[in-house]
Amino acid sequence: MLTVVFLAGFILYQWKYLPASVASISFFLPTVRGPASLVRWHESASSCLQEAPVIPVTRKSLWLAIEELLHTELFVNKTASLLSGAVRIPTEVYDVMGPVGEDPRWEAFAPLHEYLLQAFPLIHMKLQLTKMNTYGLAYVWEGSDGALKPLLLTAHQDVVPVDPATISNWTYPPYSGHYDGTRIWGRGSADDKNGLISILAAVETLLEHDFAPARTVVLAFGFDEEATGQQGAKQIGRYLLDIYGENAFAMLVDEGDPIEDTYGAPFARPAISEKGYFDLQIQVSAPGGHSSVPPPHTAIGFLSSLIAAYESGAPRSHLTRGSAAYTHAQCLAAHAPRLPPNLRADIRAAHSSDAALRRAEAALFAEDPALAAGGRTTVAVDVVWGGVKSNALPEGAGVVVNHRVAVDSSVSALKDHAVAVLRPVADALNVTLVAFPDDGDTLFSRREISSVARAGTVTLSDAFGTALEPAPVSPTDSAQWKVLAGTIRAAWGAPHPGLDRALNKPASVQVPLQGEAEPDIVVVPSLLAGNTDTQFYWALTPHIFRYNHYYARDGPADGSIHTVDEVCEAEGFVGMVKFFVGLMLNADESRDM
Repeated sequence: MLTVVFLAGFILYQWKYLPASVASISFFLPTVRGPASLVRWHESASSCLQEAPVIPVTRKSLWLAIEELLHTELFVNKTASLLSGAVRIPTEVYDVMGPVGEDPRWEAFAPLHEYLLQAFPLIHMKLQLTKMNTYGLAYVWEGSDGALKPLLLTAHQDVVPVDPATISNWTYPPYSGHYDGTRIWGRGSADDKNGLISILAAVETLLEHDFAPARTVVLAFGFDEEATGQQGAKQIGRYLLDIYGENAFAMLVDEGDPIEDTYGAPFARPAISEKGYFDLQIQVSAPGGHSSVPPPHTAIGFLSSLIAAYESGAPRSHLTRGSAAYTHAQCLAAHAPRLPPNLRADIRAAHSSDAALRRAEAALFAEDPALAAGGRTTVAVDVVWGGVKSNALPEGAGVVVNHRVAVDSSVSALKDHAVAVLRPVADALNVTLVAFPDDGDTLFSRREISSVARAGTVTLSDAFGTALEPAPVSPTDSAQWKVLAGTIRAAWGAPHPGLDRALNKPASVQVPLQGEAEPDIVVVPSLLAGNTDTQFYWALTPHIFRYNHYYARDGPADGSIHTVDEVCEAEGFVGMVKFFVGLMLNADESRDM
């Protein structure tokens, strides 16, 4: 009797102070077979319910056979060799290139196509290949059931250039494709030739096992994603739209963020949208002359004041209920074993306490700048120019400011913001502001120099004409999301210990806490800060997911993309192949998409 009274009193005490103590309650609620309403309250408080792992039913034996194959040393080395061969072919693209057929730099893709032909013979025997603009690739694996919408898998063939000044800093030459038995080194190994080759390896493996799909599978590979995709994916998107029509595909999966260990738990973050893009050019013109008689500010001086004000006026990050960052935080509180207890309690209480929300915001954003950047329009001053001689006043100076536009904002709102921040500075400096003159009739009218003399002019414009609105948001209450998230969870798993020994690796780099089980993967919808080729596929399906099923057990999570020593771990690469095999098999069995 005393035990019952004590337990009742304890529960009432905890309930009274629920916001602060919910972290401690959450650890025992799932094990209690008590009132269903209490369990539902806990589930709703966590806001991070996970889909059950999805494995094929009718093709279960095929899945298990391929899964066993993937964990062999022979397959790991074979697949690593396939990626290594692709990395050895430099397919660099630059921001400014002439049309295909005129600019010889595009010819770098021809050797890659020859390589793919010999590396994946079954694909080139059994799939239909169409080339767009010479180097864009679209493979069609025709299914037996035309009533099923096709699955679309995409990647890109191109890589960012290697700065010649950095070559000596690479552990292995950037296009050596060196495989040391554990990692594949070189430009493109992590962005995005691992995506390209893992998709092709998954299809080739299924063909080797005589799999014939009911649902058509389309593979689309652009060749200038790193230069906005105008030559490649844009042409492929038009082609697919002409052939299949709008909303013709069940789902699209393209490159995205990799799996990342966060507070002791692996987090998979399929992006359901991506931020917009805008390059703002701020150009100042001012009278020249001899530098021995300078004005208070030269064109460069004006520009400096404008830059300083613009950076200071950059949008701030806030953790808001309902945002992707807030969902991520709730998943941390529900599933991350090493999250500090005070932070866990604040995240739990944030659903009703503004003070807890602000504390959680401060702690999370200080620890994870990428999470902080995800919810705001970012400002990055990346290119600057001005002046031609040390004793001549510069007649012009300029800067390009790169923005990734928040999904709840727009390019138009960004332009409004730029004018609101820079107009008072221009007035204070006595310079004329000309805001986006190419927009035609807008809110921003040019103020002509008439009765008042001005010291110069500052013009705001779209630097390259590549403005992009934020992407549509893909729904997560859909059969497509269930298949994707379920496949991610089914494809997750540590390699067999025997494989680790064969590859001369420790059994696990992640050491669980004492008494702690190996953490399961957490799937949380996310936003992509960068931009992908999916911008050209929006009309094909509302179910677009950007995701990289890559997990680095002993290295940088993102494989050091776009920098020195880009690398891909062989085990993580095989995990990508496993994911695509599972996705194609699961999508093939689904009749709800």
